[in-house]
Amino acid sequence: MVRLTRIYTRGGDTGMTSLGDGTRVAKHDARIAAIGSVEEANAALGVVRLHTRPLPDIDAMLARIQNELFDLGADLCTPGEDFASAERLRVVPAQVKRLEEEIDAMNEGLAPLTSFVLPGGSPAAAHLHLARTVVRRAERDIAALMAAEAVNPAALQYANRLSDHLFVLGRILNAAAGGDVLWQPGGTRP
Repeated sequence: MVRLTRIYTRGGDTGMTSLGDGTRVAKHDARIAAIGSVEEANAALGVVRLHTRPLPDIDAMLARIQNELFDLGADLCTPGEDFASAERLRVVPAQVKRLEEEIDAMNEGLAPLTSFVLPGGSPAAAHLHLARTVVRRAERDIAALMAAEAVNPAALQYANRLSDHLFVLGRILNAAAGGDVLWQPGGTRP
């Protein structure tokens, strides 16, 4: 599907870039912003995986999600309303459902929350929280794009579920390392 023989093309030197269908748009276009946030989330997950290699099931799950984030980027890169076409790479509802099933399975063994969770805990969980916030930005960027153009609804649903998935996975990793770091409302007031 992809064959890169040259990394630089000079095509973006004037502040424009090409979408998957060949359309040229400004690099500050809402679609490019959404794609960039998805790409940044993927890079953040790459950092998480530095800490999950000793956990093969979790690492494999994150590797699959990284691949799906490339699918999401490809989906966003190709404008149009043919969201069910087999000719275009689109995020599909089954990918959203799998995230939901994994969230439910992971959440079953966790104690109910008694407060909000502060980002932190184990190194892997701390990086997951950072990745989760980048996914939330991608979700906002996709929603902004949807307000102006047609976007696959499953793309926004995937980003929404993924941030929840990463939150629960962070709780799983923290449970194995001593527990979540909980917010103590007003706990620092004199």
